[in-house]
Amino acid sequence: MYESVFHKQKQFFQTKDTLAIPTRIKALKQLKDAIKLHEDDIFSAMRADYNKNESDAFLTEIGIIYSEINFHIENLKDWAAPVDVKTPVTHFGAKSTIYKEPFGVTLIISPWNYPFNLAMAPLVGALSAGNTAILKPSEHTPNVSSTISRIIASAFPEKYVTTIEGGIETNQQLLDLPFDYIFYTGSSQVGKIVMEAASKHLTPVTLELGGKSPSIVMKDANLKLAAKRIVWGKFMNAGQTCVATDYVYADNRIKDQLVKHLKHYTHKFYNKEFESEDYMQIINDRHFKRVHGYIEGDIAYGGRSHKSKRMIEPTIIQNADFSHPAMKEEIFGPVLPVLGFDDLEKAMIDIRDMPDPLALYVFTEDRSAARHIIENIPFGGGAVNDTMFHLATPHLPFGGRGHSGMGKYHGRYSFDTFTHEKSILHQTTLFDIPLRYPNYRKFQKLLKYIWK
Repeated sequence: MYESVFHKQKQFFQTKDTLAIPTRIKALKQLKDAIKLHEDDIFSAMRADYNKNESDAFLTEIGIIYSEINFHIENLKDWAAPVDVKTPVTHFGAKSTIYKEPFGVTLIISPWNYPFNLAMAPLVGALSAGNTAILKPSEHTPNVSSTISRIIASAFPEKYVTTIEGGIETNQQLLDLPFDYIFYTGSSQVGKIVMEAASKHLTPVTLELGGKSPSIVMKDANLKLAAKRIVWGKFMNAGQTCVATDYVYADNRIKDQLVKHLKHYTHKFYNKEFESEDYMQIINDRHFKRVHGYIEGDIAYGGRSHKSKRMIEPTIIQNADFSHPAMKEEIFGPVLPVLGFDDLEKAMIDIRDMPDPLALYVFTEDRSAARHIIENIPFGGGAVNDTMFHLATPHLPFGGRGHSGMGKYHGRYSFDTFTHEKSILHQTTLFDIPLRYPNYRKFQKLLKYIWK
């Protein structure tokens, strides 16, 4: 069904019209101008799909894309330039160069939790690198997806960039096509399906998934600041953030005190929003039922819900353990279990026994302790004495490992993800060293000396 669109993009890419740096910069500027023109439409769509307010929408969805586009425009010329690298003495007379080339026709499948941001951010990388792109936005945010389609159609011809809306069947049909690169953001379960489909065509993939991302709070942490930053990162977007704190693992000596601060800031930041029914909605009834089912045990704060509004009050569950229902899978909602540990090494083993998380946060004033945790627990990325803010710098790669994904993007890393590095050896014709030819046995001692 979508073969014609794919072949249009394939033919257009083969014209090489996307390769010139001025063309790429023009495309990025066109995208930015189209987004600006439709800002109000984006705000309205997000309010309609899941009650996201304008301030949060700009901060987490639109503004960050403007910043990403600006960063690419500023640096693209340098990133795309061929790079000369060292050449070993065994290749005397030659010159080694890495050339940058786009993959070709790319597929970007984006999720519903940040439906605009997580569609546009990889698109910026695809355009910056000189590719064409087909976007498949989430069917769970139909108003945002429709707005994305209008933005893309106003900025690009179908042969360059286009949007295809639809559900699971649409995904399946698109994945049957021999794309040159696939970028997927979403659940680990669907990520496996994407990877399996890509393997049929040996298509490279980036998988941005999720997992149970912990915040470890040590006894020497600034507890007020730790609670404030955990609460902000956790309950933003109604907890529907892949790098939000999924659970807190706190030293038992300060756990109760930490819970008091968590309760304070949760009430301060989100009580009015929930009471006025202006808090973010859970995306659909199925997820509402799933997340609501985690609310049991020793509830320190929250626990209320508005089923008709798909709204769950930010909820803190104290004295939880690994047998609690909320610890069985990624929560992806406004429920925060707080667990306690007596021994850090045992706590680290507990975390390592679970699938690799996408993020990990450490709250401590002890730099050596923070480094010990960072170096001994596998995870995608994170922060010390903060949560989620590592996403906002274009100088750090963002991505998971293992169960939480593969590949990386943001800033320069988005360009690199959608770029093939072509290695070329420029050999001299001024002379010809005989060591390489069948009479190399005469030079065996010399070769051993050089290579040892």
